[in-house]
Amino acid sequence: SDVLDICSSWVSHFPEDVKLGKTVGLGMNREELARNKQLTDYVVQNLNVNPVFPFKENSFDVVTCVVSVDYLTRPLEVFSEISRVLRPGGTAIISQSNRCFPTKAINIWLNTNDIQHVFIIGAYFHYSGGFKPADSIDISPNPGFSDPMFIIRADAK
Repeated sequence: SDVLDICSSWVSHFPEDVKLGKTVGLGMNREELARNKQLTDYVVQNLNVNPVFPFKENSFDVVTCVVSVDYLTRPLEVFSEISRVLRPGGTAIISQSNRCFPTKAINIWLNTNDIQHVFIIGAYFHYSGGFKPADSIDISPNPGFSDPMFIIRADAK
């Protein structure tokens, strides 16, 4: 599978024992992206300034965003771009915890709880178009006693 990791940084969270095709990181820090050993290529871009991905339609099988969706100021535009670059039947996977940099997170995120965050991400998929209904799973290591971790995913139409 060809994978695009948006809001990427010095580490991607892909299983090391899984063979991936092209694995592209799109993030804001060139030095961090260059240190990411799981990427085959990277692009430096601030999605809050320019949410248009520099990739052709149907370029990727999977698009991921790991614990960074809460920083997107133009999420519907970004999610529309996710749908545009996904191949038919491709999957978008968003992971989300309750940890963030409060000075960088969007206001709605700071004023809602963990379950509401899941619904917000689901709404991004729904209202951006191009996706089948999203589903979510709680993958918290010790629910109720550890930091929460949720996966919200949707397949391209």
